[in-house]
Amino acid sequence: MPRFAANLSMMYTEHPFLERFAAAAGDDFTAVEFLFPYEWPAETLAKLLAQHKLQQVLFNAPPGDFGGGERGIGCLPGREAEFRSGFDRALDYAAALGCQRLHVMAGLVPEGSTRAALRSTYLHNLAWAAQKADDAKVDVLIEPINTRDIPGYFLNRQDEAHAVLAEVGAPRLKVQMDLYHCQIVEGDVAMKLRAYLPSGRVGHLQIAGVPDRHEPGTGELNYPYLFDVIDELGYDGWIGCEYRPAAGTSSGLDWLPRPA
Repeated sequence: MPRFAANLSMMYTEHPFLERFAAAAGDDFTAVEFLFPYEWPAETLAKLLAQHKLQQVLFNAPPGDFGGGERGIGCLPGREAEFRSGFDRALDYAAALGCQRLHVMAGLVPEGSTRAALRSTYLHNLAWAAQKADDAKVDVLIEPINTRDIPGYFLNRQDEAHAVLAEVGAPRLKVQMDLYHCQIVEGDVAMKLRAYLPSGRVGHLQIAGVPDRHEPGTGELNYPYLFDVIDELGYDGWIGCEYRPAAGTSSGLDWLPRPA
């Protein structure tokens, strides 16, 4: 059976953020992920994880001015120093929280830019980050994101992401495969899982219902079938529940497989 992590940025929003750890543990989650930890001291978050016996499995490196609309700076020429200082900060948080995966957001394509220049910057930044992460025994993840939710995002397809991995050639660089984004952009999700999970280069999965990003039990994806495929392929990593509950979080967990 897959292992599921509650995404505290999207789930349990009926509670203040620092109370969501207890809420997730109360629903028998043993792991959590979220977008960004930087608003709170690492020590505060680490205490909550320990108090509620939760494992932190993923968060994002600083994405630039998120409130101002930026969605990462990994591909943006001229922002390399900011990228490096932000990634160093993320590594400090990862060490404090015992987290072994950091998602690096690529960023939006600036008007008038060339993809060749953006890709060169992206590869250079990822190679640097992967080396730093290797020293810290942390995986660096890149995620293809659909352009309906984030118009203009630089990285959109699974094959593009795996081509980046092949070119950088760093063992610690892996793909964060979100089945919600994958279905919207390219579909054929089961075959994408069969193509990429056996490679060992998928470091994390995420799920949500399509098209509304509600519970995985809603919409057009047959998640019970996909969970069987994931088990069949021997994936033993975490699956992040990155969805917006249609109503209360706890009352909408009927979709979640439970141990017999």
